[in-house]
Amino acid sequence: MKYRMLAVSSAALLGSAALLAGCGGSSGTSTGSGTTTNTGGTAVVALAPQTSPNWFFPMLSSAAFSDVNTQIDSMMYRPLIMFNNQDQVDYSRSLVSSITHNSNGTQYTLTLNPKYKWSNGNPITAQDVVFTWNVTKAASEPKAVWSYGGAGIGGVPSRWSSVTAEGTNKVVVTLNQASNPDWFIHNGLGQLWPVPASVWDKYPNNMTQEMHFINSVANSPMNSVYDVVDGAYHIQSATANSQWVFVPNKKFGGHQSSLSKVIFQYETSDSAEFAALKTGTLNAGYLPTADWGARTQLTSDVLTAPYLFGFNYLIVNMNSQAPGGLGPVFQQQYVREALQMGINQPAIISGIFHGQAIQEGGPVGNLPKTPYGDPALAKPLYPYNPAAGKKLLEKNGWSEVNGVMQKNGVKLQFTFLAISGDQSQTDLQQLLQQGWAQEGIKVNIVQQPFDNVISTAAGSPTKWDMADWGGGWTYQPDYYPSGGGLFATGAASNFEDFNNATENALIQKSYQSGTTQQTLGALYAYEKYTAQQAAVLFLPYPASSYAGGGLPEHAKNLHGTVSTYNPITDMIFPNYWTLSSN
Repeated sequence: MKYRMLAVSSAALLGSAALLAGCGGSSGTSTGSGTTTNTGGTAVVALAPQTSPNWFFPMLSSAAFSDVNTQIDSMMYRPLIMFNNQDQVDYSRSLVSSITHNSNGTQYTLTLNPKYKWSNGNPITAQDVVFTWNVTKAASEPKAVWSYGGAGIGGVPSRWSSVTAEGTNKVVVTLNQASNPDWFIHNGLGQLWPVPASVWDKYPNNMTQEMHFINSVANSPMNSVYDVVDGAYHIQSATANSQWVFVPNKKFGGHQSSLSKVIFQYETSDSAEFAALKTGTLNAGYLPTADWGARTQLTSDVLTAPYLFGFNYLIVNMNSQAPGGLGPVFQQQYVREALQMGINQPAIISGIFHGQAIQEGGPVGNLPKTPYGDPALAKPLYPYNPAAGKKLLEKNGWSEVNGVMQKNGVKLQFTFLAISGDQSQTDLQQLLQQGWAQEGIKVNIVQQPFDNVISTAAGSPTKWDMADWGGGWTYQPDYYPSGGGLFATGAASNFEDFNNATENALIQKSYQSGTTQQTLGALYAYEKYTAQQAAVLFLPYPASSYAGGGLPEHAKNLHGTVSTYNPITDMIFPNYWTLSSN
């Protein structure tokens, strides 16, 4: 995410959660089965190493478009539309009670659910939705004060003609062309996370000033603008690179939290987090992939291994400004194919992820199962074969000199910008380095924290050639995985600067209305072409969830973390968690 960036095995999300049960006082009632369910207590959620939330306004900038930000923000704010674990609209938990549309999918009428209100008691209104859209639109335009990370997803902003309020509880969204309603409800309307206009609309007649204001407070969670929320929690305190503390919102219109406090805790490294689990400083968390052999030492925890709706990948910089003159080189499909042939997915799965991962061949993972992934792409189109990759380069005029492929004065030697703080990711980076070396491709690994890798890849094309933030992409908010925010020319999250007219046409076709067979056929055609192009380099997709640092662990007396987790949206719901005496 977002789109959001997912550090599937080490670095991203609040989804990367560890939960400390039983911290603080509580009172309890007996269930009659020897287990006492407590009211109160604290859950501490350990963020993956060196990962910090840094954008608290729920419509995220492109440089902060990560799962950790979305999931932290989801404690305070709710999206307009919630989706269940079958990727269908869940009206019982959405801010809208119904959505209707006309026959050609150009106009949508949304009715707001009156049970949800702002924490100051005011209703959530159509005007709040319109204001949020106006900010989203402004942030999606060229040369915006800050760039919205979801631009290009769900037709934002070019396909949207207008968003208007009809009274206080109806919103009408009009598009400028016929559209697949399933796609637009998922990817267009599904992006909006309303904020109270009465609090945020500081400059009603000057959107530029408004955008500057939002930017100035986006990473200041203790600013008073965050006092009015519609989510299950308020933020109580925030200390950068330390912890973020949340307490229940007593005016929340949904299920009230039985916990008295939820704390998201910064971790300096996987080893520190594992030591805390082992000693009981954290009662639950994530099992670092590198500590797989030591998992039996965590005797008080439960280990799970779910898969998120997304896929794992790394990117090469196709921008003409890429260092070393490599942008035009990476624009060549055969070069990307050769790089893909240097990735030993089976060895990564067995040696690094201990079998808890699947091979990837396209831009929609094979797990969890949804109708939206092409079954034909269950395995890589360009499987591991460094000898064939080297021959492909030589066929196209490259020759090896002192262990490095060269052509017309350009060397296939460059910096690999990768995340720090996770031993399994370091091991993966070195295995990639070794595979490419067999092809005469030399990479120098430079590790940085997750936030730095994301911001550099998003906004500094002159400073990197290859980047991996420790995971890839989760399909939020593009729950209908049509790729517009990832691979369309100029899309906000197209960090690699992939520019392909056929790709653009296939993506656009996937947005069009038609029968289910027609729309899925268009979606699969886009997925196949993306895989053939090696638009990004596909990596094995590890099992992971709210424990993005590895495989999620939770204390045996902390209940609800697995049953309420949604792998489609990658959302956790601490307001449904409970603590018990055993």
